[in-house]
Amino acid sequence: MSSNDTEPFVFSLDDLASRATALHESYVSAHPFPHVVIDEFLPPGWGEKVLSVFPDKDSSVWLDWTQRDTTHQPKKQGIGHASRLTNVSPYLQSLLFAFNSFPFLNFLEKLTGIGKLLPDPYFFGGGIHQILSGGKLSIHTDFNELNPLDLYRRINVLQFLNKDWKTHYNGNLELWNPELTSCVKSIAPVFNRLVVFNTTKKSFHGHPQTLNTPEDVTRKSIALYYYTAKPSPDEIYDGITDWRDTP
Repeated sequence: MSSNDTEPFVFSLDDLASRATALHESYVSAHPFPHVVIDEFLPPGWGEKVLSVFPDKDSSVWLDWTQRDTTHQPKKQGIGHASRLTNVSPYLQSLLFAFNSFPFLNFLEKLTGIGKLLPDPYFFGGGIHQILSGGKLSIHTDFNELNPLDLYRRINVLQFLNKDWKTHYNGNLELWNPELTSCVKSIAPVFNRLVVFNTTKKSFHGHPQTLNTPEDVTRKSIALYYYTAKPSPDEIYDGITDWRDTP
């Protein structure tokens, strides 16, 4: 659909369902853990619209990164909770709501094979992220038990919003093997690219290379996490982000 200023964003149920079915086998067989990379994910015009209203680095929406984990994720701006989205553009809010809607949940279930997925309307730890020049995100596995809602995290979704991204900027999303001996896949955070991957205590990821952008260029992304009411069999659950050193 078009990015008309007077209408909210809505995903097409049929379009997403067909895309998920076509990508399911490649998703579940991907290495080092199930994942998929989809370019030009948002319909024409919507990525540009959302980018135009994405909060700049001086916006009051962001938590103070200097008061957070400056060892493993220095210069990473986040909101922490949906309550901080009150003053952001309604177009950005509309897209975030769409990522929590049935058409997108249906897409994820068909894509991943994981049923009964639930969104997080509170955006605990997610929503929107921005990394400043000189920042990084050390390799880690995410917290996978959401204690405030008694839910178990199963899926991560990242929508990148970085136009004219240069290779020398660094900032690629790296997917590492469980032994942490090698990066199996490196994904550039280019504009309108969607990445979906399973969240377990073996899904090591991050962008450990220091961001080498001009001061006015940041690494922008939308981050969504999806849960189930019951844990996955044989998976270890805790509320801890497991940071790791890599070669």
